[in-house]
Amino acid sequence: MPDELNLGLLLFIPYRALESRVFEALAAAGFDDFTPAQARVFQRIGRNGTRLTELADQAQVTKQTAGFLVDQLERAGYVRRTPDPTDARARLVQIADRGRRTIPVAAAAVAEVEAEWVAHLGTTRARQLREALTSLREITDPYA
Repeated sequence: MPDELNLGLLLFIPYRALESRVFEALAAAGFDDFTPAQARVFQRIGRNGTRLTELADQAQVTKQTAGFLVDQLERAGYVRRTPDPTDARARLVQIADRGRRTIPVAAAAVAEVEAEWVAHLGTTRARQLREALTSLREITDPYA
């Protein structure tokens, strides 16, 4: 059918709607200087910090782009760079206090959207969708 949307677009549209709601919630909570591009890097920072090259790889951006985004996040107080305890030549990007305060705001927005989706789809279809998408990660997400 020519009018049917492809699966990639059908996955992207709800994601974009969820992302918009998260950024609306962040802005309402005073984090109005946080961008989706920055979030692509920010959400990949590990508990103990992550090297810039790993962030770039996981966010699928160049090291220069990741560095630019981390610079912005650092200036805004969302992250900090610290020495890597396993390699004196390397630095880790870690989430700073201001960045930590964004996490529950974003998580609450995501939970609200997911609850709306479950209400719309029904519990069974929502569970099936989650299972199908989780299965797709096996062939689409090298970090799964």
